[in-house]
Amino acid sequence: MTTAQAIGIDAFALNCASIDSYTPTQLALAYQAAKQVNFKVFISFDFAYWSNGDTDKITAYMRQYANHPAQMQYKGAGIVSTFVGDSFNWGPVKQGTPHPIWALPNLQDPSAASSGAARSTDGAFSWYAWPTDGGNSIIPGPMTTIWDERFVKALAGQTYMAPVSPWFATHFNTKNWVFICENLPTLRWEQMLQLRPSLIEIISWNDYGESHYIGPYSANHSDDGSSQWAAGMPHDAWRNLYKPYITAYKSGAVAPIIEKDELVYWYRPTPKNVACTGDPLPQPNGVSMLHDSIFVATMLKKPATLIVTSGSNQPVSIEVPAGIVTSNISMGVGVQKFSVTREGKAILGGTGGLEIKDNFDLRKENYPGSHCNPLGQRISFALFQSLDFDLIDEDVALDIPSYIADLVKDEKVKSDAEAFLRKLFARYLGNTLFTGLLTTHTDIR
Repeated sequence: MTTAQAIGIDAFALNCASIDSYTPTQLALAYQAAKQVNFKVFISFDFAYWSNGDTDKITAYMRQYANHPAQMQYKGAGIVSTFVGDSFNWGPVKQGTPHPIWALPNLQDPSAASSGAARSTDGAFSWYAWPTDGGNSIIPGPMTTIWDERFVKALAGQTYMAPVSPWFATHFNTKNWVFICENLPTLRWEQMLQLRPSLIEIISWNDYGESHYIGPYSANHSDDGSSQWAAGMPHDAWRNLYKPYITAYKSGAVAPIIEKDELVYWYRPTPKNVACTGDPLPQPNGVSMLHDSIFVATMLKKPATLIVTSGSNQPVSIEVPAGIVTSNISMGVGVQKFSVTREGKAILGGTGGLEIKDNFDLRKENYPGSHCNPLGQRISFALFQSLDFDLIDEDVALDIPSYIADLVKDEKVKSDAEAFLRKLFARYLGNTLFTGLLTTHTDIR
């Protein structure tokens, strides 16, 4: 929470499911922790698990937390949101909760806002933070504000909580696609500074499975298999990139103010067409629309020259103005080098945390643990994304999904992997999903 506060985030949305026995305990701990550091939280009921028949249970949670010292308040009411849950009626919940509630459900279709009065809603939250025609359809970028505009129009003055997200890539057997959002970390914020929605929710703080986390990667979570593409892929530098945009949004500025020169870069460590030996799944849907590019955001007080050497490619020099500018450079296999010069002097520089490779080597010795002990074979695929920030060095330990252990033919390696998993899961159970919310200070109590 203090890490989120450091970049200007005011609250976490606590995504919770009805089927998880640990939900009451985890909610209580989250509210308690937020109170201790003067942070705010609110509940987001995940209607992939809740139903319209759960009114009494939802009311009980709101009665418990709507007036909690750590509850996020908006216009004097406790915020509550959802994932889907378009048709849920908030009227009985409001009637059963002494403290006012500000209901901002996630609507899949903005036109549903026209029936908001019948469902006692106060606005809506959109999940369309990536280029899409709706649902999970994948279209070429760039991202536009067409969905935002539809929501604003349909809400007719009610509160719009807009989504911001840096990325989306997932590789489960039931969910296997990538949205085309390679320049989204800065483009989406530029759109928000023009649109100026009442509230903004960042998707997400720690959803590793969909690869859009901006919080620190934690090995201490129940692994659903996403460690294949999240472990060793820090996204911390996106927080540095987000901070001046958050400051600008909350102050009403139309552009971020840069107080010190910084450099942020992100890329996949393989070209998009590289095949992954041993991967039981096909390439994610949408891969063909990706670009084999390196993305670099310069955050500069004054103009300078960006120099990028991508693998064996010749160095590329780009004159960049002051402010935040995202440039893209053709991807080359090998080491990724970045530097910024001004008036002939180097002011920033760094080397990417991962080389770009055109093949995979799955031998177990290539994946050591934190004590240099081999953890066993690990499946890779061509949608890993890497992000590195100048002068940051991450100490990463890798997790192994259980179904990877089943693919390993070496019995010793397999038994070691299974033992590791048993130890991991025995120690860490019951972690809830957080998404970040930041808001204007207006109307916040």
